[in-house]
Amino acid sequence: MEQSAQPTTTAETQATPASAHGPAATPPSAPNPRLVTIVVIVVVIALAAAIISGILGRAAHEHTLKKTTDEAAIATVNTTYPMGGSTAQEIILPGNVQAYVDTPIYSRTNGYLRKWYFDIGAHVRKGQLLAEIETPEVDQQLFQSRSELERTQANADLAGVTSKRWETLLAKHAVSQQESDQNKSNYIAALAAVDASRANVRRLEQLQSYERILAPFDGIITARNTDIGDLIDAGSGSATPRELFHLAAVGKLRVFVSVPEVYADNIHDGDTATLSQDSNPNDLITGKIVRNSNAINTTTRTLNVEVDVDNTPGRLLPGAYVFVHFKVPAGNRVVTIPSNTLLFREEGLRVAVIHGNKVELRRVTIGHDFGNTVEITSGLDAHDQIILDPADSLVSGTEVHPNLLTQKGAH
Repeated sequence: MEQSAQPTTTAETQATPASAHGPAATPPSAPNPRLVTIVVIVVVIALAAAIISGILGRAAHEHTLKKTTDEAAIATVNTTYPMGGSTAQEIILPGNVQAYVDTPIYSRTNGYLRKWYFDIGAHVRKGQLLAEIETPEVDQQLFQSRSELERTQANADLAGVTSKRWETLLAKHAVSQQESDQNKSNYIAALAAVDASRANVRRLEQLQSYERILAPFDGIITARNTDIGDLIDAGSGSATPRELFHLAAVGKLRVFVSVPEVYADNIHDGDTATLSQDSNPNDLITGKIVRNSNAINTTTRTLNVEVDVDNTPGRLLPGAYVFVHFKVPAGNRVVTIPSNTLLFREEGLRVAVIHGNKVELRRVTIGHDFGNTVEITSGLDAHDQIILDPADSLVSGTEVHPNLLTQKGAH
């Protein structure tokens, strides 16, 4: 038992700390106040730098966002430049073709249509018989008038013989002067009655001649409004006379054109003009300006111009719709712009012009419309940068970003 306890004592002895037999252990030293201060300052500076960096970054981000927002709020517009000068050396205007002579034909006597000889489209010569009218009443009146003329002529002859006899008796002093003068007066009155009867006969003969409807000039029958057996009323004797035929002279035609006021000074009598029509656009017909109204229509602001055309070949028809080409010089300050640059406002036609990235709505005057482009006679110059497809809400002073698509003088 005692032997077993001995090792325990030895172990305990060995487990005794060395300090118990050697020098005492050194206690831990206190932290350096200066070092602590430096560390705190570094930490504060780092924290402040982080805060300032965050603030500056956020401010820069807000500035960038504001700048981006402001830029996005400014619209980008496509722009171009007007093309200097007019693209047209001629203007093309619609015209109405009319026959040189165009007249309705009425009857000058009453009766019934006996026969007609020409229908629509027929070419007739001056003096040709178009129709015949039966006039039984006029015929009877003429017969009566001729009989009356014979009676008055017989009375005049008798009055003449009687007047001579009384003049002979007066020379022998067998009758009075008064009786001789009375018989002479009766003779003069009888002669006047003869003249009146003869005039009435001629009147009725003229009416009877109107039984034959004759063509007054060379032309084409464009309408026939009667037929055999129709009751015919004299044109002057009816409030609404019926037109029997309509005749048009088509060997020479008149073309009337309304020329805009802006071109009125360029139209001169004697100049030539060219006509075309949709039915045959390659067939160009030459005409001559013969006259104009010398006055501007206050409603349409146009000048009425007449162009005469030789239509002997028959290429044009009366009433046709044609296009008349006039040669006109281009204006000195005329420019041409695309049609999609125009703004139609209540106060008038406007074009949006760029000045220092600001919009100016400028008033313009159109000279001629070519479809995709228009000619501007006033309000624009070739160096003005204009906006394509401007928004209806665009107003003067609006800031925009111009995007130039076409250089000056090119379209």
